[in-house]
Amino acid sequence: MSRFLDRLSSGPPIVADGGMGALISAAVPRLRCAEEANLRAPHAVVSLHVGFVNAGAELIETNSFAANRRKLAYHFLEDELERINSESVKLARRARETAGRDVFIAGAIGPLGEAASSRVRRELFGEQAAILEGRGADLFVIETFDDLEELVDAVEGVQAVSGLPIVAMLSFDEGAETSAGVGAREAAERLAGLGVAAVGANHGAGLLAALAALEQMDGDVPLAALPNIGLASMAGSRVIFPHAAPDYFAEFAAHARDLGARLIGGCCGTTPAEISAIATALREERRPATPLDSRGLAAALGEEQLETGLARALREREWVVSVQLDPPLGGSSRGLVDTARELKESGLVGFVDVNDNATARAGMSSLMVSATIEREVGIETIPHLTTRDWTVLGLESMLLGAHAAGVRNILAITGDPPEVGERSQAVFEIDAIGLTRLVTALNHGEDDDGRPIDAPTSFFAGVAVNPTADDLELELDRFRQKVDAGARFAMTQIVFDLDELDRFRDALGGEWPIPVLAGIFPVTSYRLARRLHDEVPGIVVPEKLQQALESAGSQAAEIGMAHARDLVAEAREQTDGVYIVAPYRRPLSVVELL
Repeated sequence: MSRFLDRLSSGPPIVADGGMGALISAAVPRLRCAEEANLRAPHAVVSLHVGFVNAGAELIETNSFAANRRKLAYHFLEDELERINSESVKLARRARETAGRDVFIAGAIGPLGEAASSRVRRELFGEQAAILEGRGADLFVIETFDDLEELVDAVEGVQAVSGLPIVAMLSFDEGAETSAGVGAREAAERLAGLGVAAVGANHGAGLLAALAALEQMDGDVPLAALPNIGLASMAGSRVIFPHAAPDYFAEFAAHARDLGARLIGGCCGTTPAEISAIATALREERRPATPLDSRGLAAALGEEQLETGLARALREREWVVSVQLDPPLGGSSRGLVDTARELKESGLVGFVDVNDNATARAGMSSLMVSATIEREVGIETIPHLTTRDWTVLGLESMLLGAHAAGVRNILAITGDPPEVGERSQAVFEIDAIGLTRLVTALNHGEDDDGRPIDAPTSFFAGVAVNPTADDLELELDRFRQKVDAGARFAMTQIVFDLDELDRFRDALGGEWPIPVLAGIFPVTSYRLARRLHDEVPGIVVPEKLQQALESAGSQAAEIGMAHARDLVAEAREQTDGVYIVAPYRRPLSVVELL
């Protein structure tokens, strides 16, 4: 049995090092890849290794993660394959001698970064492994894989040329799944059958994701956990990571130990400070593992994941009142801003939601005018965002800009058909379900293609639901898909009879899966009621109300206001709040209604 396997099976957990690649790239400018530092800045590589060893690391990984032939070729470095890999072990050994501690040296091997056949993958991984072992690596750490099949090929390729122990790790999200949808339990079972020394989670969505994966990886194979410190962001041209308190990493280490981890360290963003905290925690064998949750994680990592006023109100079951405003059709937002200010000063309105090109007619951007309202008035907004008018790229761009401007609530809608506005074309690259998925991805720090973005967003995403839809089964199915996509609240289509809400809720199973705001419209005339009923998709105005408005003649507005007031009172028993559509040219009349 090798010295590493003996320690893995019988000694205390092994402390691994932290994130080499990101730290080297930050320290050495203009590298084509972090592994080039082995040739251009060897002293920096040795210094970082020594820093981790002095912090308590008992295992250091060679600076060779992306030093396979395919990835090096991308940087025109394929001719340096042997030299880069050989130097990576040589520098790790030098660091071990400099620090004067007998640490394990693990040859780091990452994925190829492109598609290839199983045979080619095995050959490429074996080629790199042979060099690393020949220079003196004690074991291999094959890590940061999303594709289980590629990881299996990597393990088998290495085993074909070497008998050294292998630690095999995949990257998992908060649900303990890879981006390809492979669960941690399935992965551990598959890898255990290959005879690896340890299996585990590294990189991924952070500390909680690694712990979630360990919870599923029950079995006889030792476990490993080397997570990212958190999601990366940019400061100029530098990649930076959140600054988690070292104590938080100590708690993580205690949890990982209690879940059976025998190798514990870090990945991207983790510095000697975090590794020192891990080493200290593992020496304190009785250190309690305190509970970790998403809110605590955000606070510890210093990420901007503040709860919106709307989210807080719905969570605490406060009655929510929003007023829906239409953006101007011209180039000045002054009138809209003044209206929002008066609504806030009334003390009766907590939010304003802003339409987005309603009835397929172009108006001022809902996101931009919402940012203006929040900045100048100080009332929280709920901008609608329609997918009808934008590509996915355009939607993503606008969302990121809105987030930077302070907008946090978003209502994802597909939009009225272009024919309503007498237009012949629309984009519709995705619908409201797709937009909700996009917002959820941005909150997780990824774009629509799954690529990392500079900094995660913290949107509170809502969706529309129509309890009076013509095809009720289709609407029920779409609503469920919206909730599954990450919707946190819903706003109904305008309703004039709350019994429709009851029927829809019953069809869902008797309960709303997310908080719901009912849409209330104080109609001001019989003619408007007929137009809404006959011309606007998804709106049903009961015949009884139409007749009352027609009979009222010039007093129809009072009838409409009284009906809306009754609906608001009824909604208190059935929903979490209301949004009231401000009457055209009389937006402040909603104050009278309230």
